[in-house]
Amino acid sequence: MRYIGSLCNRSTKVAVLLTAFIFLTHVSSAQNVTLKHKQITLSEAVQEIRKQTNVDFIIKTSQLDKVRPIQNIDIQNKPLKQALEKLLEHQPLVFTIDNGIIVISDREKKTPLAPTVQKNGKVEIVGTVKNDGNNLYGVSVKVKDSPSIGTTTDGNGRYILVVPANSTLIFSYVGYANQEIAIADKRRIDVQLSPDQSLSEVVVVGYGTQKKTSVVGALESVKPETLRIPTANLSNALGGRLSGVIAVQRSGEPGADGASFFIRGVSTFSGATNPLILLDGVAISKGDLDALAPEVIESFSVLKDATATAVFGTRGANGVLIITTKTGKDLNKPRISARAQSQISRPTSIPKFVDGVSYMEMFNEAVTGRGTGEILYSQDKINGTRLGLDPYVYPNVDWYNEMFKSRTINNELNLNVQGGGSKIGYFLSATGNISNGLLRKFDLNSFDNNVSVKRYSFQNNINVNLTSTTKIALKLNAQLRDYYGAGVDAPSVFGDIMNANPVDFPIMFPFTGIDRRDVQYGGKAGGTVNNGFINPFARMVNGYQNGFQSTLLTTIDGAQKLDFITKGLEFKALVSFKNWSNTTTKRTSGYNQYMINSYAPDPAGGYTYDLVMVGQPQNLSLGTETGTSGDREIYFQPSIEYNRTFGNHTVSGLFLYNTTDFNVNNPADLISSLPRRRQGITGRATYGFANKYLAEVNFGYNGSENFATGSRFGFFPSVGLGYVLSNEKFFTDLFPAVSNLKIRGSWGKVGNDQIGGGRFPYLSDLKLDGASFTTGIDQNTTYTGPTYLQFANPMISWEVAEKKNIGVDLGILNNKFNIVFDLYQEDRTNIFVDRSATIPNVFGTAGTKVYGNVGEVRNRGFDFSLEWNKSEKDWGISMRGTFTYAHNTVLKNNEPAFTKYRNLSQIGYSIGTNLGYLAERLFIDQAEIDNSPLQQLGGFVAPGDIKYKDLTNDIDGLNLINSDDRVRMGYPTTPEIVYGLSTSINYKKFDFSFLLQGVDRTSFMISGFHPFGNQGVRNVLQFIAEDRWSPENPNIFAAYPRLSKLDNLNNTEASSYWLRNGAFLKLRSAEIGYSHKFARIFLSGYNLLTFSKFKLWDPEQGGGNGLGYPTQQVFNLGVQLRFN
Repeated sequence: MRYIGSLCNRSTKVAVLLTAFIFLTHVSSAQNVTLKHKQITLSEAVQEIRKQTNVDFIIKTSQLDKVRPIQNIDIQNKPLKQALEKLLEHQPLVFTIDNGIIVISDREKKTPLAPTVQKNGKVEIVGTVKNDGNNLYGVSVKVKDSPSIGTTTDGNGRYILVVPANSTLIFSYVGYANQEIAIADKRRIDVQLSPDQSLSEVVVVGYGTQKKTSVVGALESVKPETLRIPTANLSNALGGRLSGVIAVQRSGEPGADGASFFIRGVSTFSGATNPLILLDGVAISKGDLDALAPEVIESFSVLKDATATAVFGTRGANGVLIITTKTGKDLNKPRISARAQSQISRPTSIPKFVDGVSYMEMFNEAVTGRGTGEILYSQDKINGTRLGLDPYVYPNVDWYNEMFKSRTINNELNLNVQGGGSKIGYFLSATGNISNGLLRKFDLNSFDNNVSVKRYSFQNNINVNLTSTTKIALKLNAQLRDYYGAGVDAPSVFGDIMNANPVDFPIMFPFTGIDRRDVQYGGKAGGTVNNGFINPFARMVNGYQNGFQSTLLTTIDGAQKLDFITKGLEFKALVSFKNWSNTTTKRTSGYNQYMINSYAPDPAGGYTYDLVMVGQPQNLSLGTETGTSGDREIYFQPSIEYNRTFGNHTVSGLFLYNTTDFNVNNPADLISSLPRRRQGITGRATYGFANKYLAEVNFGYNGSENFATGSRFGFFPSVGLGYVLSNEKFFTDLFPAVSNLKIRGSWGKVGNDQIGGGRFPYLSDLKLDGASFTTGIDQNTTYTGPTYLQFANPMISWEVAEKKNIGVDLGILNNKFNIVFDLYQEDRTNIFVDRSATIPNVFGTAGTKVYGNVGEVRNRGFDFSLEWNKSEKDWGISMRGTFTYAHNTVLKNNEPAFTKYRNLSQIGYSIGTNLGYLAERLFIDQAEIDNSPLQQLGGFVAPGDIKYKDLTNDIDGLNLINSDDRVRMGYPTTPEIVYGLSTSINYKKFDFSFLLQGVDRTSFMISGFHPFGNQGVRNVLQFIAEDRWSPENPNIFAAYPRLSKLDNLNNTEASSYWLRNGAFLKLRSAEIGYSHKFARIFLSGYNLLTFSKFKLWDPEQGGGNGLGYPTQQVFNLGVQLRFN
């Protein structure tokens, strides 16, 4: 033994480790002690107590070696004895006071006896519980199915327990992950507990991060790697993966095939409904989001309730999506990864049309069904077409197959480099994507009219630790987009197919020449386009357009710790510059159309014919149109943050200022030349006690140029509370299988100044020469005068969303199974609308806009996610299910007061519900028509036409059906329910994953497809030929009513006859992969299967005639490489 006079320096500490005993100066022990530390070693605690009391201690150095640091010690002016009891509470040591000297020794060791089997079928289990080699004292050891049977570990981490044979033991300790171990034939079970990672997991919230356990708001996070699917747009990966997100993909056109998505549905019928999207703290567009590669994303969060979004004030009403990108890391070598993939893409489903013979027979049926008009198509023409005698005299054109390819090939390459050292880190990423369309190229053209989008995206981040307390980061996001396509927009090309039937003319006639200007395109006289009907192929190939877009987002942010003022205080600042530019060139030409003037059979069995031009000769030279546009934005955001833990008390605070300056690069008028500006301040305060009781208060105080001085700034507060029951001792004893249970609730208000795209509604807009009048004896003098385009409303103000949310987070079996459930209600008030339609013209407002805050919508619903993970040595499985239900109701809008015909009102119905007639069935015969209410919808009503319900006869007694008999019907066009189930399985080097995703409670009207049309040339969908009413098939419930030569308004009006259920379930994606060393090869697919009652086209495209650009089914082969 050796006498040590002090523990105050490093040499003394070394001496402690080398000696067997430590003796400290002896004085009286009757003194009080104060200790307060987040973490302190026993030797440091003894040192501090000695300074306060000068008490003598005796302790073995070997005892110091096995004592773990003491966490969150808070002793305030307590007697020395009580202080020592608290200090050694969970340590394998005890103390005694012997003649004024404190002697610290081992707790009494109770060495377990050898395990034995009891006569009553029970067994004795012994073992130790440790963490990183340190014994854990006080660990709970219980039988899974009999929690009343249990014990705790002693000071040496040892336990002994008699349990039923074949039981399962649960080892649990606060701050550590639970373990379950089956006894089987074991009689000794030693356990290593690991810290519970969920307690330290950090999630991104508004303007910062928080520990997941302390969050009281409704937010959803997803692992970035799950967003990697074989499409070029990130937004297509959101539906079904994130609860609270409603997403649908309406188009498959390259460059325009991203999903439309909403957070908790739609809550306003005016202005913007899209959420705020932040990339590294800076607002970006949905197009910018779509261009991001999943490899650059570090975290991806969706903020849903007021506590999460109120800090964004004016911009947070529709929810917030926050993305942070990866940064550099301190690595020995740069980490390099790459992904290359090639895809085959084809339409998921396309509308089917009838052939030429069926078209002509149905057209003749439509003419004879009315009893008037001449038969247009002779039996000779029908027979010649059926026999295929000549493709020019008897054309039978399948326009879809002639104009579009069955599939296309796309490619993508991604490269990432991450690395750095202790001072500087870097992350560099580059992605190139080429997406091609389905349009066929015309060989005689020197240009390619097919759609092609080449997109290049770069993310370069550099982070520098200037000092131990000062950090700075530079982040650069650049996007380049090169678009090429036909002279007419791609969706219009598909739509043209509907307006050209298969038999009126061929695509082109034989011609001599080698130039595109020599082509003799087929046509028909009497149309409205160039005096002839549209030739879809000619319109597609006679021109092209290309555009180049570039987006540059540069962000600099820094952080300075201010611990010299007070520990936990930090100053941060962020400044960003974003510039977007766009140039377009469009070159198109006319084309000459020809028709057969006369024809006759020739001796060789063919036909001779002479052609005549339809209309006047067209200009065949390519004309040129160009355009430029662009904008720029500067954003500045300084803030002060405070985070500190005092014993069981954790507090944090945020005070932030932000300002935005947005300018159009090439303004077209005075208004657009004026900068758009916002500014505001944000505050947040959080408090947590013992990781059990949580509270958070937020506010946003924001100003917008859209409102007058008195209404320009709005205050948007929120408050949230949380209670973590699973951290209560009584709860863990009662429910040992529950590893996490948190109840939380929030209330708040959030603003929205996105009020329809206009500016300065509080000012009048006067056009000095907007009106004119003529006077004079001969009415030969005209004077111009002023007119109002917009009346001022200085009371215009914010659209306000009041949000309420109650949520539960539940983790079971050491968080292997997790449930997050939220129930919410949002009341949107002061919705911005144009009131001019409801103001009588006698007030002089005809044609003049008058804005006001008059709309109200209530949005209610719930969303939840379930997740289960299990991992073993050679395999693992992860399953995640999500469900979102969002139902809105219009409470007030700008409609007229429907005091008489309340069935026309939207009040009480959802935004986007259809207005139409209630169809009962088809008329049986003329007698029924004569005895039914008169249907004044236009057109001649005959047997086989749609019979509607008279909803207003009890009101007006007119026995008449007109526009007053319409009613809201079906579900909204935006789905109210979105759900998904994703599963990932890995076995050794193989992995497999898939996503099932569906929507429900959505409806749409099919329209614009009715045969023949007013010009008598519209094509016919196959389903009409298969199931229509006719004299031979007088089915009053047929899929299509009586055919008519021209549009019969009685049958084409929006009604329940054309309302369709838009629900579907899709195998949205699937992937199988094999990994070996640094490489992984994978095969994946997108939009693989669709299950729906609607069969005409992909129901996800929505209503209309199905002839937008079809959504795509994708098959993808790729390889991933990773080095270091």
